[in-house]
Amino acid sequence: AKYETMLVTSSALDEEASAALIGKFKSLIEATVDSVDDWGKRRLAYPIEDETEGVYTVIKFTSEPDFPAELDRNYRITEGVLRSIIVAEEA
Repeated sequence: AKYETMLVTSSALDEEASAALIGKFKSLIEATVDSVDDWGKRRLAYPIEDETEGVYTVIKFTSEPDFPAELDRNYRITEGVLRSIIVAEEA
């Protein structure tokens, strides 16, 4: 199935740490990444953990139906991820 995930990472991370974080998630879904869209730093609608800006990344991928739950679990336990969402694309 095809999915799209958006994650917002802390803008407090330097570029290297931020790239490493995105790289970590890209490698988690390596075999199936269809596209990675880096939206860069954007102002948040409201502060999250006292931060007013976040770095937005959109990744489209194809995977087995049970994988998004595992990806979500990884997002939740990874420091530096402020928000994330995973949606299934309509077939």
